[in-house]
Amino acid sequence: MTSQLVLVAAFGLIASAEDLWRRNISNWIPVAALFAGIAWHAWQQGWAGVATALLGAIGGFTVFLLFYLFGGMGGGDVKLMAGFGALIGTSHLLQAALWTAILGALLACGVMAFHAIRARLWANGVSESPKSIPYAPAIAAGVLLSLVPR
Repeated sequence: MTSQLVLVAAFGLIASAEDLWRRNISNWIPVAALFAGIAWHAWQQGWAGVATALLGAIGGFTVFLLFYLFGGMGGGDVKLMAGFGALIGTSHLLQAALWTAILGALLACGVMAFHAIRARLWANGVSESPKSIPYAPAIAAGVLLSLVPR
């Protein structure tokens, strides 16, 4: 297991746990991921690695910015993807975004199905839909899958 994979897994677990628990991602998590990504890429490639990490962060931020602007995603998710972008660089960013979108759609379907089943079984047909879906687990898993060699 590479040190990059360990960093991604660690930040993914922390962000996912907080998002599941509090439905919020603290700013320190994506900021720490950003600096860890810059440091890791600088260690691997020198100054060129710093550029790779910064471009990855900008790309990661941009990937989900449109969803945020239309109200489909929280700001913490956008910042988290920027932090992960710094960790993975530009070479894995598109693949990470695609995996995240697929896993996020599956997660959303699962949450909606859970609420529908719960409404039928326990609430006599009355259920309020979830106000938000914790997206950090999908982001973390998508980024991890993008690093798995094929």
